[in-house]
Amino acid sequence: MISVDNIKVDFGGTNLFHDVSFIINRKDRIALVGKNGAGKSTLLLILSGEQMPTEGSLSKQRNITIGYLPQVMNLKDGRTVFEEAETAFEHIHEMEHRLEKLNNALSSREDYESEEYHAIIEEYTHLNEQYTMMGGSHYEAEIERALMGLGFRRSDFTRPTSEFSGGWRMRIELAKLLLRHPDLLLLDEPTNHLDIESIRWLEQFLARSSNAVLLVSHDRTFLNSVTNRTIEISCGRIYDYKLSYDKFMETRKERREQQIRAYENQQKEIADIKEFIERFRYKPTKAVQVQSRIKQLEKIVPIEIDEEDTSRLRLRFAPATRSGNYPVICEDVTKSFGNHTVFSNVNLTINRGEKVAFVGRNGEGKTTLVRCILNEIGYDGKITIGHAVQTAYFAQHQAQLLDENLTVFQTIDNVATGDIRLRIRDILGAFMFGGETSEKPVKVLSGGERSRLAMIRLLLQQMNLLILDEPTNHLDMQSKDVLKDAIRDFDGTVIIVSHDRHFLDGLVTKVYEFGEGKVKEHLGGIQEYLASKNVDNINDAIVKQHVAELQPTAKPSASESRMSYEAEKQLQKQRRKQERLVEQCEEKVNELMTAISELETAMSTPEGSCTENFERYASLKKELSDAESMWEHEMEELEKLG
Repeated sequence: MISVDNIKVDFGGTNLFHDVSFIINRKDRIALVGKNGAGKSTLLLILSGEQMPTEGSLSKQRNITIGYLPQVMNLKDGRTVFEEAETAFEHIHEMEHRLEKLNNALSSREDYESEEYHAIIEEYTHLNEQYTMMGGSHYEAEIERALMGLGFRRSDFTRPTSEFSGGWRMRIELAKLLLRHPDLLLLDEPTNHLDIESIRWLEQFLARSSNAVLLVSHDRTFLNSVTNRTIEISCGRIYDYKLSYDKFMETRKERREQQIRAYENQQKEIADIKEFIERFRYKPTKAVQVQSRIKQLEKIVPIEIDEEDTSRLRLRFAPATRSGNYPVICEDVTKSFGNHTVFSNVNLTINRGEKVAFVGRNGEGKTTLVRCILNEIGYDGKITIGHAVQTAYFAQHQAQLLDENLTVFQTIDNVATGDIRLRIRDILGAFMFGGETSEKPVKVLSGGERSRLAMIRLLLQQMNLLILDEPTNHLDMQSKDVLKDAIRDFDGTVIIVSHDRHFLDGLVTKVYEFGEGKVKEHLGGIQEYLASKNVDNINDAIVKQHVAELQPTAKPSASESRMSYEAEKQLQKQRRKQERLVEQCEEKVNELMTAISELETAMSTPEGSCTENFERYASLKKELSDAESMWEHEMEELEKLG
């Protein structure tokens, strides 16, 4: 479908990568991995056609369609959510206008035997078949499924996009992209603005799609669920594995060990040759052998070892000054936007030195409460900020607000004060901005690099209350671990908004769960919270809580308690039955997608472009829509069972 042939990219005098060649086939599910700044986003830009390589070429199959979701987008306002998503079907509207025009032309003519009349009929018939084939009669239902799958409510459909945050507007862009059904999807960190329910929906959508996907993500679970092939950028080259991410990591470790052994053997060989040359350089009887060894040395191609980030980010927050015993107290706090109440009667007390997590579905008010605590928005009730509290706040939008015209060094130099200014380069080096990298302009940094730079700015602040809103977005696996270590060592108070169970595990000592307009306190860490819900991950806990809150509650009787074991057995039986129904629906969807894909291939040929195939295609698309609706219904029923 796409062939990449020996491309090379030079950026600011630095060779980003070279001799890159690979092929993307239909139905490939590719994870593009590599350390931050390795060139992953640049490669996506090249594949999308938005950037040209310094050398080499790309060959694309004729009429191929590509959908690209970058990390940062310039978003426009002026439409409602549904209207904006509907722009994905502009081609449908163009067909509708053309069909209406042709229909009017036919109704106003009476030259039924003329060539022009028959030409109009032929065009109308062909266009109407295409319209039906492309889902012109039921695209609105498809829009609704995509928007709701990505977390929007029906009541959101008529709201202007300007009312939504950048993360939610990115979801609209993702919905538009998915609704266009491009032959190749290029996704750059698609999960950064999604809650876990939406991530699961996206996983399932991509699993059902028959088209190719190439994505960049630091979400290991997402990569393992979606991809079956891994392309790594390392040492300016690429390595292609027909493996899922976890299996790739195992194989990569083995490959690197082999490289190290080969490198050590080569270094020993080089040392032996050099020793021979030096020993016999001036002995006439050994002149021939010496010249032979010199030529042998010149022919040796140095073995490269895959990059491995062994540099540890020595992320250390400044020592916290002592605050009052209770940095944050909320009493009967309520926040509404118009007629919509986000949460009501929130009561919580955060003690000095505590590290707490805010968890829950997107839109349930986690960030809203943070903004109330920061006094950025109004609210009802009372929030008391303790004595001598100094607050520092990190959110993703801060990385996007960096001045793009400054260099990395200038960005930090502008906020550093006192003796810190003498250690700027040391600090930048600890965050992998050492050497020439510190002179890079901000505008060329990747999303992960910008987040690290924004985190450095945060480090330089004097604080004793640290509030982090999704701090791990755009951070690679190692950076997450280092940030986690630094927060654990911080002697101040920390509030973390996150969906990342691995990041929160062993870090927080209290969990506040947001849902259905309430905030509930759970003492203990994230594992204790999950255990109390009898689930393995945050998403399942949120879904279970949501379902429980929709059910009427009553104190169980003694007889009901005795029946709990039998009830649990019955629930397990129902769950297994429902799982089989979901599997059957998935099989049906996959069968239909395969049939549609095969028919599309046939219809792309002159002999396959016939009325019978168009009718068959329209019928299959209708069946697929019905099958997907059934699958979604069965999935909802399964989720209700917990």
